[in-house]
Amino acid sequence: MRVSKAMLGAMVVGMALLSACGTTEQPVAAVGDTSTVKPTTTVAPPVTTTTTVEPTTTVAPPTTTTKPPVTTTTKPKPKPTTTTKPPAQPSEGTPCKATAAACIDLSANQSWLLKDGKVIYGPVPITHGKPGYRTPVGTFRVGWKDIDHKSSQFNNAPMPYSVFFNGGIAFHAGSLKVPSHGCIHLSNAAAQKYYNSLAVGAVVQVVA
Repeated sequence: MRVSKAMLGAMVVGMALLSACGTTEQPVAAVGDTSTVKPTTTVAPPVTTTTTVEPTTTVAPPTTTTKPPVTTTTKPKPKPTTTTKPPAQPSEGTPCKATAAACIDLSANQSWLLKDGKVIYGPVPITHGKPGYRTPVGTFRVGWKDIDHKSSQFNNAPMPYSVFFNGGIAFHAGSLKVPSHGCIHLSNAAAQKYYNSLAVGAVVQVVA
């Protein structure tokens, strides 16, 4: 059986087309086909890499200021100072304390004027209260004075240069021979001296 060249050429072309459509291979050029099939080149799109740089935030650590502890010094309270006065010493030459301004010794029937524990006048003779009107023993203070006093209790009896130191009892000028109703009798000169020397508030001490 003779096959013509025309039919042979058609069969070759048909096989070439079948091969080109049925596979993924590159098409084969037909015999006698002088055209060149260029290979297909697939170019991948450029990959763009985006690098995101996060801003760097520097957080400074909190500043903590620690104050030094306050030291409180408590000073001890000073103890109260107790000053004990020494007992008053007897005045020299009298039975009374040095704090007395006038001293009366009933047993000796004598009296003195004192200053800072020292005798400045005396002893001088006295008379004092008779039985029933004894002159009280103790320490007293001058309350008041009256240069021309008269007794309201004993018929206005004169009591010149009176220096009252215990209620109605006083130094005053009077008899040195007759006992009194409790007052201290002095000579007129001594009574004036006591009146001028003893101020209100002066200490008078009477001892038995």
